[in-house]
Amino acid sequence: MNQTLCKLRSLASCFILLIAPLLLITQVATAKEPKILLGIDVLQRQDFKHIKGLNVGLLTNPAGVNNQGISTIDILHQSNEVNLIKLFGPEHGIYGDEKANQPIDDRIDPKTRLPVFSLYGKYRSPTPEMLRGLDAMVIDLQDIGARSYTYVSCMRLVMQACFTHGVQVVILDRPNPLGGLKVDGPMMEEQFRSYVGAFPVPYVHGLTIGELAYAAKESEGWLELSEEVRRRGKLTIIPMFGWKRDMTWNDTGLDWVPTSPAIPTLAAVLGYAIVGLGAEINAFSHGIGTEYPFRFLRFPEISPSELRARLSQIPVEGVRLMVMDSKRSNGVSVKGVYVQVSDWNKLNPTAFSFHMSRLACELSGDNPYAEVTDGRALLYNKHVGSQLWWQEISTRGKDTRVELFLKLWDKQAADFKKWSRQYWIYEE
Repeated sequence: MNQTLCKLRSLASCFILLIAPLLLITQVATAKEPKILLGIDVLQRQDFKHIKGLNVGLLTNPAGVNNQGISTIDILHQSNEVNLIKLFGPEHGIYGDEKANQPIDDRIDPKTRLPVFSLYGKYRSPTPEMLRGLDAMVIDLQDIGARSYTYVSCMRLVMQACFTHGVQVVILDRPNPLGGLKVDGPMMEEQFRSYVGAFPVPYVHGLTIGELAYAAKESEGWLELSEEVRRRGKLTIIPMFGWKRDMTWNDTGLDWVPTSPAIPTLAAVLGYAIVGLGAEINAFSHGIGTEYPFRFLRFPEISPSELRARLSQIPVEGVRLMVMDSKRSNGVSVKGVYVQVSDWNKLNPTAFSFHMSRLACELSGDNPYAEVTDGRALLYNKHVGSQLWWQEISTRGKDTRVELFLKLWDKQAADFKKWSRQYWIYEE
């Protein structure tokens, strides 16, 4: 048995649900696809024993489905073993159709007639009134493996509120679509903790949402709670079955369900980690509004062929650049440079973004990072997480020493990967 699981099993305040292997192997083998059981599948096959008879709230969105694509909302609502009484929605809403950074109101779910409390509106943390009557809060959110994606921030605030008010937290675990071995990019400095930076991890962190929750529960300072409240809080993680750390999403056999409007496909997930930071503040566009969000690069007054030539000089392995056509949402055709992943194992994804940032200064003829308002600079730093990088790019522009920072961040990422093994639930 995995040593981490043995240790978890002995903890009084944090439980990992261990499943009879023969039962699950039979169930996986009889299913055509996919290869793994998600946390919701495991919970259901165990007759919901960890929430049986409890009054339950559910934090989820349309990507919260089982391995056959059935909504977790429907599964819990239709179960005779569970009393689902409240729904909670993160950024983009429980229906997944709200724009980024737009406040969302509470409402009634038209299908179940249950109240839906928005955690991206007037409140981002559930209030005592929202939690009143709940015995457990089930969280089923699909993360994309990049620190600045806000669902883990929502999870963090929910954990804090639930631990404070004596409500059990149950995490239904899901794959990290980037895999569990890819750790890359700058560590987040404490001063930049925010809703786009919940935890002090590298930009690409290599953990599942369940592992992040476990690390938050056990690590001092990850939650803004007293030691007593943090230790007293009850966390139950329902692990997947069949997922291993070397699996990316393509290895799971699962269909990708859009996690937000800008992440409709798995290609966008990978692209978010590769070009997302590189197109902030400067004039790069990264494909939002086209068929290829976070994969389709353009730059004002630079032809696609010239842009491809300049981007091809970036010394990052594992990508291939192609000039191609796309369409905007209004049907207008545009040309740009598509960033294709040719070898994920060789690729350090965030490195491409930081070279893009330096190149943007060169292509612009000035330094866009030196001219922004304090508010935009702070938001950028919250995403990147490194004050030193800001000092470099905002003062040196096209002369930024990218490789110097990449070496530092590679060392930090390697150290974090070694440290985080104590919270791994899944083997390599």
